[in-house]
Amino acid sequence: MNPTSTANIEAVLGQIRNYQAQAQDGINATSVPGTGASTDGVGFAEAVKGAIQEVNGTQMESKALRVAYEQGENVPLTDVVIGMQKSSLAFEATLQIRNKVLKAYEDILHMPV
Repeated sequence: MNPTSTANIEAVLGQIRNYQAQAQDGINATSVPGTGASTDGVGFAEAVKGAIQEVNGTQMESKALRVAYEQGENVPLTDVVIGMQKSSLAFEATLQIRNKVLKAYEDILHMPV
């Protein structure tokens, strides 16, 4: 395994660990009804917007790497492939989250009052 791909793998693992820590902080920071604890965190809409912007940024980086490689610039193929996989994984995760949110909304919508 070459050093570039090892560094990229470590970078991806670092991002995953960062996302897990952010998710855990979000779970720990939520307010519990009736306790008087409040959250000064980001609202749901801002969190969704930020996540979509991150996915878009990942896709734009992947596209830039691919275009640079196609134009013959000095970009390792491993960087291009890893970038494409990162953007694909981010998009698939976003799509799955969207599907879960829509399913939850439909379940709530069909609850008897």
